Amino acid sequence: MAAAGGESSSQSVSEELFQNFYTEVKQIEKRDSVLTSKQQIDRLLRPGSSYFNLNPFEVLQIDPEATDEELKKRFRALSILVHPDKNQDDPERAQKAFEVVDKSYKLLLDPEQKKRAVDVIQAGKEYVEHMFRQAVYKQTMKLFAELEIKRKEREAKDMHERKRAREEEIEAAEKAKREREWQKNFEESRDGRVDSWRTFQTKGKRKEKKNRSFLKPPKVKMEQRE
Repeated sequence: MAAAGGESSSQSVSEELFQNFYTEVKQIEKRDSVLTSKQQIDRLLRPGSSYFNLNPFEVLQIDPEATDEELKKRFRALSILVHPDKNQDDPERAQKAFEVVDKSYKLLLDPEQKKRAVDVIQAGKEYVEHMFRQAVYKQTMKLFAELEIKRKEREAKDMHERKRAREEEIEAAEKAKREREWQKNFEESRDGRVDSWRTFQTKGKRKEKKNRSFLKPPKVKMEQRE
């Protein structure tokens, strides 16, 4: 259920982004629709125009959903701009541009050919939408993967820090324990060391006293007279 919700959310985002993209395209078309005569001729005869001009809606700069009346008005306006009579300084190029406009208009007047053109445009939109959704899906997965990698890196770092802190804590506790044991042993052995020192001093005094007794001079006997 959660996966379906995520897919729906991703699709909504894709559709919204595509709609924004499509709106920008229409704004560009609207801006180009007010080009001057020379600019329109340059647009219709630009490099690669033999392919660009295969799309009659692109040539006339009109939406595929436009009505026949809107199509007629657009043809009149554009054909006047590029007509050779209006561009006598460059009649040859103007004639070529006019022929492109006239051909596209006549093509759209034919219901069957217009439908074919609309189907191609619709197929192009669907392809772009599909590729766009795929791009969004792949980019989303990539971002999720990057977040997961970063999360694991943080987790590993935190675990390492906790392990190091624990090792330092254990080492500090063992050091404190050794110091307490040393202090305890020192206190317990102090009385023994004091007794040993006193015993040593006592024996020394006795030995000194004994040695002194051997140093006493012998008693002199008084000589007897005859």
